[in-house]
Amino acid sequence: MCGIVGLFVGCSALAYCPRKALTAPAAPTGGADGAAEEGTRGAGAAEDTTYTSPFGRWWERSSVRQAPRRTLDEPSSEAVRYFSPDLVPVARHPLIAKLRPELFDQVLIQHLYRYLDFTAKLETLVVNRTVLGIAGGSVGVELPEEMRFDAYKIYCDEAYHALFSVDLMRQVRDRTGIAPRLPRQPYFLKRLEEIQATLAPEYRALAELIFVTVSETLISASLAEIPVDDGVMPAVRETIRDHAVDEGRHHAYFATFLKYLWAGLDRTERRTAALLAPRLVDAFLRPDTDAIREELLGYGLSHDSAEQVLAEVYDECTVAAHTRLTAKRTLHYFTSLDVLDDPEVAQEFRTYGLL
Repeated sequence: MCGIVGLFVGCSALAYCPRKALTAPAAPTGGADGAAEEGTRGAGAAEDTTYTSPFGRWWERSSVRQAPRRTLDEPSSEAVRYFSPDLVPVARHPLIAKLRPELFDQVLIQHLYRYLDFTAKLETLVVNRTVLGIAGGSVGVELPEEMRFDAYKIYCDEAYHALFSVDLMRQVRDRTGIAPRLPRQPYFLKRLEEIQATLAPEYRALAELIFVTVSETLISASLAEIPVDDGVMPAVRETIRDHAVDEGRHHAYFATFLKYLWAGLDRTERRTAALLAPRLVDAFLRPDTDAIREELLGYGLSHDSAEQVLAEVYDECTVAAHTRLTAKRTLHYFTSLDVLDDPEVAQEFRTYGLL
């Protein structure tokens, strides 16, 4: 959180699409589990990496296996928010804080819609496409059988995250009568496509692998605070808590996957991936100011007032500080691969405020 066929015309992930693997001629395997299929970038790529599954209790603890459907409570006289104002950047600006109460509530509801829509489209349009490639052994990286099997669990998790996000969005819309104001194309997807368009065709699938690894190690850092705000609707808090618990396992998985991926890349591919990483972190975390501007104008703000809110809430120092804090763990995973030994790579990380 597809247009079915139309969305995948010229798909940048075709290099590791499982459907392509199913229709291709049989390739020699490189071991008992058949992990080293055609396209593997390095024989014995994962020799120095061991895999410990973070999904040992998945059958009992994953949201899709045990969590109930989260439904909005019946309306009460108590003032309960649909999202925490402290976690909605524009809500803290004086020009927004002084809006009429019903408009201020809309600001919070629209932020919830953005989160839910972002989740549904990230999971279905990008993450699950890559995860299915990992499960099917078509990403060109030699992986243990257990790791590929765990990818199916992530696939189930992410599909459920998309389902419960759309379910909650529909419930809120029907309860409040407030329609979502959402861009037709998610901003992260537009940015990813723009980055891929600058690359030689052979590196576009690699960019998506790095993007998914980045997103799965960043997203858990973005989910920690909301469930503890008792002023937020229980169904919202519980949905985000379900998401956060699952994403903690995904984070651990992709931190390990990055090591396997790196071991399977040649020197040129590693350098390309290292240079891409900070751009992809920025693509995931940078706010969609165009969509927020349009939303602010819908509340009756003048163009100048909307620009003032954006300039003061999303100034470069604030955005850079948030990016650095949120990406701290992700940055550690890349720096542990010695990517900063390359001065150009180090400069790219500095350019995007990660150092």
